[in-house]
Amino acid sequence: MTRVKKICAVALPVVALATAPVFADVKTKDKSQFKLEGMLGRFVNFVGGKAAKEGVIGTSAVKGSRKATMNEATGQIIDLSEEKVYDLDIKKKTYTVTTFDELRRRMREEEEKAKQEVDKEEPGERQAEKPAKQIEMDSDVKETGQKKQIAGYHTHEAIVTVTVREKGKTLEEGGGMVMTSDTWLGPVIPEVKELTDFDLRYARQLAGPEAVAQMQQLAAALATFPLMKNAMGKMQQEGSKVQGTALETTTLFESVKSKEQLAQMQQQQQQNGGGGIGGMLARKMAKKDEPKARSTIVTLHNEFLELSKNVDANDVAVPADFKEKK
Repeated sequence: MTRVKKICAVALPVVALATAPVFADVKTKDKSQFKLEGMLGRFVNFVGGKAAKEGVIGTSAVKGSRKATMNEATGQIIDLSEEKVYDLDIKKKTYTVTTFDELRRRMREEEEKAKQEVDKEEPGERQAEKPAKQIEMDSDVKETGQKKQIAGYHTHEAIVTVTVREKGKTLEEGGGMVMTSDTWLGPVIPEVKELTDFDLRYARQLAGPEAVAQMQQLAAALATFPLMKNAMGKMQQEGSKVQGTALETTTLFESVKSKEQLAQMQQQQQQNGGGGIGGMLARKMAKKDEPKARSTIVTLHNEFLELSKNVDANDVAVPADFKEKK
């Protein structure tokens, strides 16, 4: 469900993977939820069932050159030494194997298809992009003083807020976006960082140094709202000011309409209301969803339920009763 994925820059060269020290083992259990608002969100909640409404509980484990991620429906094991990816169907107890070479081939094919699509376009079809509005960003980092226990660790709350707005205008005047990250921070836990570091090693080994930049571009392209890219970059920068390991995070993206946009929507709603029985019905329905200056786009939540440094080989292995599907 999740469409937007963050990949940070790395400085280690590929050859360093072969001579790198033994990485820390870690095993986690977490709960994650992706909540999309609006009509599309209601559809996603309907087809997604319990998982969409209550979140998904899964496990992740890293041991040596392997990482396994599992939930009640699917799983994946990445082996950097074998250069293979195992995709598991938990309910059917089957798995498929894909080599890194096959993944590289698919990436090259997709890149070639994209180039061909661009070449097919007529010169007239390539319309010049409108000059982007200049933006300004405001940020705020607040330690609330609130504390609680998460996964056996003492944590404290920090809220980071990033506001993206049109330059020279207030948020209410020109509209924009607000991104709020409510994070509960525990002590520095190096093993948790290994989960992210493994993904970076995987990306680098799979496609080389250029992969990181390409995936960053892909993440930006997938963002539904252009301002989201700016907000995420600023959020990452501001988040580095607070110390500790994030054990629970709720990230909220909100869209703020300008005065002009809000007025246009209100006028359009009134026009659609009209008169007669149909108009009365339209107005009644409209009252349930009147235009608002500020509305939630998406809410992301992730919480660690358990953390362990003891990882067994079976935690990153295909279960013995699973059969390969070819």
